[in-house]
Amino acid sequence: MTTYTAPLQDMMFVLNELADLKGVAALPGHEDATADVVQAVLEEAARLAEGVLAPLNQIGDQQGSRLEGGEVVTPEGWKQAYRTFIGAGWNGLAFEEKYGGQNLPWLLATAVQEMWHAANMSFGLCPMLTQGAVEALLLHGSPALQDVYLPKMISGEWTGTMNLTEPQAGSDLSAVRMKAVPEGDHYRLYGQKIFITYGDHDLTENIVHMVLARLPDAPEGVKGISLFLVPKLLPDGDGNAAQRNDVRCVSLEHKLGIHASPTCVLAFGDNEGAVGSLLGEENRGLEYMFTMMNLARHAVGVEGLAIAERALQQARSYARERIQGRPLGAPSADRFPIAYHPDVRRMLMTMRAKVEAMRALAYLWASAHDKAHRHAKEDERLRCQQMVELLTPVVKGWCTETGNEVTSLGIQVHGGMGYIEETGAAQHFRDARITTIYEGTTGIQANDLVGRKILRDQGQAARSFIDSLRDIDLDALDGAGRALESGIAHLEQATDWIVNAASRDPRLPAAASGYYLQMWGVVVGGWLMARAALVAQDKLKDGSGDAAFYRAKIETAHFFATHVLPQTGALLRTITEGSEASLALEPELI
Repeated sequence: MTTYTAPLQDMMFVLNELADLKGVAALPGHEDATADVVQAVLEEAARLAEGVLAPLNQIGDQQGSRLEGGEVVTPEGWKQAYRTFIGAGWNGLAFEEKYGGQNLPWLLATAVQEMWHAANMSFGLCPMLTQGAVEALLLHGSPALQDVYLPKMISGEWTGTMNLTEPQAGSDLSAVRMKAVPEGDHYRLYGQKIFITYGDHDLTENIVHMVLARLPDAPEGVKGISLFLVPKLLPDGDGNAAQRNDVRCVSLEHKLGIHASPTCVLAFGDNEGAVGSLLGEENRGLEYMFTMMNLARHAVGVEGLAIAERALQQARSYARERIQGRPLGAPSADRFPIAYHPDVRRMLMTMRAKVEAMRALAYLWASAHDKAHRHAKEDERLRCQQMVELLTPVVKGWCTETGNEVTSLGIQVHGGMGYIEETGAAQHFRDARITTIYEGTTGIQANDLVGRKILRDQGQAARSFIDSLRDIDLDALDGAGRALESGIAHLEQATDWIVNAASRDPRLPAAASGYYLQMWGVVVGGWLMARAALVAQDKLKDGSGDAAFYRAKIETAHFFATHVLPQTGALLRTITEGSEASLALEPELI
């Protein structure tokens, strides 16, 4: 069974030095989020992640969730772990005290989420989806619905889901066919949804589904979609789960990974129709659903980071213990752990550097999210919201693609033992594979970055952000500073090309979008690593803190600058010279 240790020292470094925890704690309503409080919260979360959730990870993978008599049964230990989880109040960490939350910042919630997903990604998916459903209800639900559902959802007593996909629709939500028929003060829903994470389970008595559907007179396409709240059990007059609604789990998907997370096919309205309540206004459902989806996309990016951290820990531990061969340059004929072999060290350093860059990026997004919602100055709120919108597809797309790469490297470090299920390395790779797919594939994220974030304003917001990346002392970083300077210039050139190419052929930016998203991740990651190195240099000069930790920060940043940032040159050439080649052959000839 693989183990997990929360990287608390690095988490606190990123929170304090890169994500401006002090500034977030100064926001109205977040004054309690001092460094001492955050440290204490993270230590408590680490105890739960390491001692309760992580030991269930491999058990959940082996047993999986199963459908018995029309009800979903989760693996051994799952119900007890969930009771422990909600009993400590973890589900309501970032939500309003009015409904039972703790009103702590999303920045702290992001670090805690990293622990849940690293310890047990299948488990972490349940509260992740509930949090998204809570956010949608907070922003778009009526006061009456909020009073009934929010206290139980924020506590975790009830869980929430997102219901978008249908068999014929996939990612094309304009093809959604589920019907919602008005009936008095509620609606009756009829249809089927697929790929519903935790659509049914035995952890709670009630599940609150957020469902996209069409009214009878709705216009075609995405403009005719509305959002409905449909509970598994209808509440009675006292707000308690009472009568079974007309929604049921038809089947569970058999998946490559995340076996313990029940991925359901749900049928609504097989009999009298599933009773639901409209959220917000008619025909604005897709707009409202994106409230959930943007938080979920960031959370999935955190999953990419988390599973990569777990794979790094396991690969590093294995490499330090596995004795094999004598490394080049070794002073004796003794056999050494494989961690001493140069190529293994390269792989471990690649994993480490990318994990640290992902963590900094995900936490930066969360800090901007908090400031966009609570900062006293309107111009700062606007600046931070632009950053959130720009970086959302980058966090989701780059962190998950990188998570796949890091978990694959984890198997490679293990050699043949990594391909054996008993070691657990393969599970991390299998679990990570879904992250580039759900909540919008990497291609969808890349198209969002190019179409909605770059071309919408002809790259103005992007150029402003790119200019801000130069506001550090690049000269103090020597070669690493020059590498970052080149990467920033390449990103600027690629952005100009995207804008200009759209006027020649709108297909060209789309063909380049995947590489362009990757470039954003590499450059912003490199910038954050450079900032970390500058902080570490100052700490070493002052003689404060853990010298070995700060030296490792500097060397890891240098590795990122010399091994990862140079990719931007090749990416720029591929974007500007290779996009037409992607379109040269007709689909029938590929």
